[in-house]
Amino acid sequence: MSLSTAATDATTTYNYTVVRQFSIMTVVWGFIGMLVGVILAAQMAFPELNFGPYFHFGRLRPLHTNAVIFAFGGSALMATSFYVVQRTCQARLAFEPLVKFVFWGWQAVIVAAVITLPLGLTSAKEYAELEWPIDILIALVWLSYLAVFVGTIMRRKMPHIYVGNWFYLAFIITVAVLHVVNSAAMPVTLFKSYSAYAGTTDAMIQWWYGHNAVGFFLTAGFLGMMYYYVPKQAERPIYSYRLSIVHFWALISVYMWAGGHHLHYTSLPDWAQNLGMVMSLVLLAPSWGGMINGMMTMSGAWHKLRTDPILRFLVVSLSFYGMATFEGPMMSIKTVNALSHNTDWTIGHVHAGALGWVAMISFGAIYHTIPRIYGQINMYSIPLINLHFWLATIGTVLYIAAMWVNGIAQGLMWRAVNTDGSLMYSFIQSVEVSWPGYIVRLIGGIIFLVGMGLMAYNVWMTIRNAKSVTDAPVTQPA
Repeated sequence: MSLSTAATDATTTYNYTVVRQFSIMTVVWGFIGMLVGVILAAQMAFPELNFGPYFHFGRLRPLHTNAVIFAFGGSALMATSFYVVQRTCQARLAFEPLVKFVFWGWQAVIVAAVITLPLGLTSAKEYAELEWPIDILIALVWLSYLAVFVGTIMRRKMPHIYVGNWFYLAFIITVAVLHVVNSAAMPVTLFKSYSAYAGTTDAMIQWWYGHNAVGFFLTAGFLGMMYYYVPKQAERPIYSYRLSIVHFWALISVYMWAGGHHLHYTSLPDWAQNLGMVMSLVLLAPSWGGMINGMMTMSGAWHKLRTDPILRFLVVSLSFYGMATFEGPMMSIKTVNALSHNTDWTIGHVHAGALGWVAMISFGAIYHTIPRIYGQINMYSIPLINLHFWLATIGTVLYIAAMWVNGIAQGLMWRAVNTDGSLMYSFIQSVEVSWPGYIVRLIGGIIFLVGMGLMAYNVWMTIRNAKSVTDAPVTQPA
């Protein structure tokens, strides 16, 4: 399918207003979320920085995860999905009032999280900490998002639905189901509720949700981004469109079953634990199918990496995606999990995906999109993008390497026993051994945050120099 422009129809325009709004908030929330992350890294290295009831690790950690995943990642997904679905369907976004509600409703959700989480108003569910009134708002916003996206596809002028939209649509539908099922609760006050599920059932539903939040919010959605932005920035067709379809169906079929690997050696039945492990191992194939498809799209365009830092962001993000999706299945194996679980290795794995895959591809996508929605040829400063790339890469590598070393050391120390069966090391000794790794992580986080600050400046200057454009004319199929 050609994504090039053809004749224009001046009476119909793409809705770039909401794309601009979400793109700006991607940068704003990204900086805020990563700043909180650096504060948390500092608190782990220097515990005396845990202040008062509102500024200690226990209150700020869920704020960090929600800000980075849902505020930064969610805004990036909404910005790019609204941009991509219009460009590939050659149709304006459907349901204009709902489009505005999606933007302002999502910002309201994030602001509510910023207020309630430091106050300790939480359901205590990983990635689903927000209490029931906010959960209801999330459901309304998300269903509106789904209506806009499907409505736009239905009014497309192209007979074909581009594969990137398949991934975006799967992510939107699945996250809606995950959120509604996992957030089912019995309210007891305005900001306190109890889960509708009990015991092991609650744990299994939580990690069915939690792992698929990774699988669909942080993987399928961003693969939709990859399938548009890598070919566009490389100016090459996707390597194998057939592989992209196989990749899509294999990924969404298998991912749903992998959540049980978070509950190894618990009261979850062995068959459910083993099913999660097996499906996680099977998941390696479709995950690498997508990574290889993206990498092979660069065939004939590798020389562009010398001069195009935006393309570098996109390609390196695929490298981290491949690494993280190899590491995840490996860590799901019970014998490996016995060493890695509850250690910093898990933290390193999560951030290999979050910083290396999600953040990097978001940076590349936003750098590609911003000039086009503000009537510019390029970003304000290409050298600043290049500097941001190296800061982000170095920061990520320092972070994850420190956590890998810490995690393996912790796992080995916790399992070491004397000949009489007593523990060879106390827990505090493993903490002392981990301290240098916490310092390296803090340094890596600061470097990454500085790069985010450069991006914010670059985006601001690009917008400031922008032409006065509103919405772009819709291109007609050739």
